[in-house]
Amino acid sequence: MKADHRHELKSNELAAWLANLPEWIRENRTTLVASAAIIVVAVAVYFWIFYQRNIASVRGQVRLTNLVTQLPGQKAGLARSMGQQNDQSYLLINLAQDLQDFGQSTHNKQMSALALIERGDTLRTELHCRSGQVDREYVAKQIALAQASYNQALEKGSTNPALAAKAQFGLGLCEEELGNLDKAKEIYRKVAGNAAYDGTAAKAAAAFRLKTMDDYRGLVAFKPAPPQPQPEARAPVPTIRLKPGQASAPAVVTVPSDTNAAPSPVPIGPAPEPSGPPASTAPAPTVPSPQPSTPPAGTTPAPVPEANSPTGG
Repeated sequence: MKADHRHELKSNELAAWLANLPEWIRENRTTLVASAAIIVVAVAVYFWIFYQRNIASVRGQVRLTNLVTQLPGQKAGLARSMGQQNDQSYLLINLAQDLQDFGQSTHNKQMSALALIERGDTLRTELHCRSGQVDREYVAKQIALAQASYNQALEKGSTNPALAAKAQFGLGLCEEELGNLDKAKEIYRKVAGNAAYDGTAAKAAAAFRLKTMDDYRGLVAFKPAPPQPQPEARAPVPTIRLKPGQASAPAVVTVPSDTNAAPSPVPIGPAPEPSGPPASTAPAPTVPSPQPSTPPAGTTPAPVPEANSPTGG
């Protein structure tokens, strides 16, 4: 009975509230409109911030990918320029600066750690791509910058085993660059012995460096290059110089019609001038031709003796 009474009271209260709802809306219309506007604006701002964060994240990923993929390509280009005695290592300095700017500007700790690790690798690579001798002060300066990048990456990427292992491995490489092999071994042991780094490439690389580091303790002496063979001296080629008055027209040679006959030698160069005075061009004497002699009329020619008859008898 009491339960039915309570249900009836609640029904009466709800009916009374619904009956008074239009009047209550009219009285609180301004408050309701303001509250609805605030809710709409808050929802819009939330979605806008969420959208902008996603857009910024995608743009950051694209930017970082472009920067990271530049290092292998520039290494190949620098190897070719070193073979041509052309120092272009300054390109790596620009790339290292771009990686540092990205690592400091992005709000994503994972991408920031990766950019700083790549900056440390770029600074170490620049030392090996320089042509000529590099002084110790410059080496120490560049390695100090690389160590700072690796430490910042280790701090920001501590929750990511792959990034943390890679940053720690980079610190070991820096100690090797400075010649501190014992410190480098200590760092490599920490990386290789950390179970949290299982399955990472840096852990395998650290174990390999521990096995091969003793090979670099000895001094390496390179054999001097053999002397280059000198080119053989060639006989000088004679040079013929003609004075302006010695030039003459080329000689004309008649080619025989018989194609099987051996060709006659063709004179090369100017035709030789005659050594003596020119021959006289006087006309040759005319010799009269003999005329047959005929006896005069009325005379008898003498008889011709026979070949076998004696003369005078």
